[in-house]
Amino acid sequence: MGKILIVDDDPAFLKLLSAFVEESYPLLQVMTCSRPVSALNVIREGGLDLLVLDLEMPDIDGAKLFNFAVETGMDPKRIVILSGRDADYLHANFPLGTCLAVLNKYEVKQKAVLEMVFSSLNRKAEARQEV
Repeated sequence: MGKILIVDDDPAFLKLLSAFVEESYPLLQVMTCSRPVSALNVIREGGLDLLVLDLEMPDIDGAKLFNFAVETGMDPKRIVILSGRDADYLHANFPLGTCLAVLNKYEVKQKAVLEMVFSSLNRKAEARQEV
């Protein structure tokens, strides 16, 4: 099963995104954290197939959580950064290859990229079930 952790301090967005994933991709196990501090132990435990982080959060921002995850051994290619910032800002702070994707969470075209990531994980989970 594909294990996903979504960390976002906006409860409405977190609820909407997790409900969408659970409904659309039934083989994915979604965990959520609305407080970045509560995500630290989950990240430290490992075993995540995907980490989705909001960039702007209180206490610990997404960049710090990203660095923590990488330092604990998570592959940066399994991390997606979400933000309300424009693409130029995001790509300046997370250049191509830094992580799997850096997406504006309010742009429809960017949401399609996130859906492709979820779909790919769901297919991999499906293939594991068949084995």
